[in-house]
Parts: sequence; structure tokens; C-alpha cells
Amino acid sequence: MSHVFWILILSLSILKATSLQAGSRTVLRLISDNNARTDGSDPKDYGVELNATNFDGVLKDTPATYAIVEFFAHWCPACRNYKPHYEKVARLFNGPDAVHPGIILKTRVDCALKINSDLCDKFSVGHYPMLFWGPPMKFSSGWKPNQEKRDIREIDDWRTAEHLLNWINKQIGSSYGLDDENFENELLPSNISDPGQIGQAVYDVEEATATAFDIILEHKMIKSKTRASLIKFLQLLVAHHPSRRCRKGSAEALVNFDELYPLDMWSSDKDAAATDNLKEVLHDFQICGKEVPRGYWMFCRGSKNETRGFSCGLWVLMHSLSVRIEDGESQFAFTSICDFIHNFFICEDCRQHFYEMCSRVTSPFKKARDFALWLWSAHNEVNERLMKEEASLKTGDPQFPKIIWPPKQLCPSCYPSQGPKDKGSNQIDWDKDEVFKFLTSYYGNKLVSLYNEKDLLANDRTKVTLDDVVASTNAVVVPVGAALAIAIASCVFGALACYWRSRQKNRKPRRSWN
Repeated sequence: MSHVFWILILSLSILKATSLQAGSRTVLRLISDNNARTDGSDPKDYGVELNATNFDGVLKDTPATYAIVEFFAHWCPACRNYKPHYEKVARLFNGPDAVHPGIILKTRVDCALKINSDLCDKFSVGHYPMLFWGPPMKFSSGWKPNQEKRDIREIDDWRTAEHLLNWINKQIGSSYGLDDENFENELLPSNISDPGQIGQAVYDVEEATATAFDIILEHKMIKSKTRASLIKFLQLLVAHHPSRRCRKGSAEALVNFDELYPLDMWSSDKDAAATDNLKEVLHDFQICGKEVPRGYWMFCRGSKNETRGFSCGLWVLMHSLSVRIEDGESQFAFTSICDFIHNFFICEDCRQHFYEMCSRVTSPFKKARDFALWLWSAHNEVNERLMKEEASLKTGDPQFPKIIWPPKQLCPSCYPSQGPKDKGSNQIDWDKDEVFKFLTSYYGNKLVSLYNEKDLLANDRTKVTLDDVVASTNAVVVPVGAALAIAIASCVFGALACYWRSRQKNRKPRRSWN
């Protein structure tokens, strides 16, 4: 029995390891939990406390462009007195309610803890507190005072919140203030000024994917007539979602779809109970991992709370799917996206308008290029319609007005000649070969550039196509580690069952006291 017991422990360990997402990012989500106070007292810390076990992982996985690490000691009176200043600045950048999210991650390391001794030595910490600034990925190399060409810099003007924020503003050319509040930032960078900004949108694509499925569950939108369209869209995500963790989550949903939503689930005698139990069944299921949704937008963030956000992220997702498919998948991708928007996009006018554009397509797509250009043209049609509505109703985002895409600043070669500026997309003599090259680059390699830099796509370089994801929900490829763990666990539990039955057969009857 002892051998079986230890095998069981090993298999459970493997299952636990394969079921967990990369846990370092979940540390960042604890900020919102820590601040969720119900007693009316002051909120807890915004600065993320790190230690030697999660330091590299958290800094590697953050979507922030910069990081600040404060090395302190909890017994140090000066450190305790400085903490309120540090937290005033951290409030602006950390957590789902951050005023300026995705720019700077503010963290702290307690050098008084023995676990952090080597980490603090790595940064030559000679007094408390010491603050360092740099790209998050570069912190793994540490810091030496006499080192040349350092990516990590010691902050030399930090003693008050005002001084620290002024120092930050000088480094990145911003004008942030301690009194800034949500969506009052007038210095949001324009998407047309820097093509590299699309790299941040991969996080918004994850956010939009998670939000879409939260809406589906919240409004109990999975019905017998919509079931098939959701399966098709999940298959598309498994093969071509730009985020690896969303691909894995979509595969998990497909593997379990028949069990979660059996075909007879919506029979007349089961319909009411089935819909009532859907949210409860999938309460803990997160299609892009535990750390998504984060609660904020980066590339898709508007200057107003009600602008951009989810709709922007969903458009980026659809464009990214359109440039990742192959020719033989183009019609499948077209119908999957059209049916998904028609059945699950909850904005009625937008849903109907998008499906009307889909209905105007009379011939099946045979080339991926044709589908990508159709989606691009459809997006511009939507923008032209909304430009007129938002101009008359004054409901648009003043910093991100609807425009014909791509603008000349991003793709000059897309515009060999152009008519009057007030004309719409149809009046522009587009070079569609150049447009397709732009779309492929912008929503392809540039979109996942941050992921590639952070090596989040390591061991995932093999191209996957929809030919690998067959129509049956039971035929989706499961990650090898998870499949191995499931197989081992199944064998172990089977062995235990057999062992238990054999013991029961050989067991002597218990004497009766009667």
C-alpha cells in the first residue's frame, strides 16, 4: 500500500503544478484584494511586497514599462516614515484602480528578512531605504555602484512623494500629479504616434477575451441555438489567439464543453435548471488564467471611463485572428467571428450592424488576405458611421476620435494617392497589398512583441492551424504536461480502486455483537 500512496502523492503534485498558471502575476492582483476594506479604515498598501522567491517572476511578467524597487528594513524608523510617501505615488500606478496603469510597477523588498539577504546583496544595498528604477526585465541582473552602462539606476531624489513623482516625470517626459484621478489624464499617448504601442494591446486582448466570456456567463447566453457558434469561436481561439494562456484556457473549455453543456441540457424539462446552474458551474473558470481580467486597459484605455476599452480590445482580437489564419481557414474564421458577434455581443445596434456587413458577403473566402482586408474594411465602415454619430451627439473620446485606419502616420505606403480629407475610406485609393502588409505586421508580430521579449511564448513556436482542431469538441489537443498528469492520476486512482476491492474481498467478516 505504501508504494501506491506515494505514487498518489506524486500524481497529485503533478496535477497541481500543471493546473496552476504562472503564479507570479497573481501577486499583482492581490493589491485589489488588500485594498478591499469593509471597516471604513484606510486602504492597505499599493506597493507590491516582493521577496527572493517571486522577485524575478513578478518583474518579468508585469505589463508595465518601468519598475521601481524600494529596498528597506521593517525595523528602520526612516523607512516607516517614508512609506506613506511611497504609497502616495504607488496609488497612481499600481492595482486595477490605478490612475495611470501599465506604466510603472512599484514594489518593495524587506532586507531585514533572511530570505532576502542575497537579493539585497545583489543590489549592493548599503543603507535604507534605497530606490532603483529601470525596465522590469533588467532587474534580474542586479546593480553595482561602479558598473558601466547600467540599465538599472539608483533614484537620487525620492525623500518626499512630490520629489519622487517629479523625478519620474523627468525620466519619461510626463506631468503626473499626486492629485490625479481616474480618467483625468490629458497626456495619454495617441495610438497613431508610435506603432510600438500595439505591443501593449496583447494585454487588452486578454482583458477583452475574459470580459466577453464573463458577459456570456453573466447573461446566461449559452443556449441550444448558440452552442455551436461558441464551440467554433473557441476552436479559432485555441489555434490563433495571440495570448498563449488564452489559447490554453480555450482548449480547456473545449475539452470540457460536452460535460459542461451536454446536448440535452436545454430540453424542456431541464432548461430552467440548466441556465440557473451555468454561472455556478463555471464560477472558477477563467479563460485567460487567474490573473485576467486585471480590471484596466492599456493600449485601449480611453480618456473617459465610458470610451474605448472592451470594444477596442475586441476589435484588436478579431484583427489579430484575421492575420494568423491560413488560406484554408479563412471562411471558417469569417463565419466563426460573424456568428460569435451576432450571438454574444450584447450591444444590440452594433451587433445588428456587424451582422448586416457579414450578410453582404456572397462568396466564400478562399484567401486569408481577402478575409483580413474584409475585416479591415468593415472596421473602417463602422468608424465612418460612428464618426458622424459621435460628432453630432458629442459622445466620442476627444483624445481618440474615430478615424480611417490605418492613418498615414503609421502606413504612408498604404496611401499612394488620396482624395479630399473629408472623404471616407471608399474614396481613398488604397494600396491594398501595402495595407495587408501593415495589418500582418501590426496585428501579428508587433502585437506579441512584448510577449516575445518576456519569453512568454517560449516553447510555443510551432504554428497551429485549425486543421489541428477538428470539429468535435473532444478532439482538441491537450497540453502534454496536463495530459500526462491526467493519465498518471487516472492510473493511480484506478490502481487504488483495484487495491481497495481486493482488500474488501479478502477481508474477514466482522463479528457481530448480537
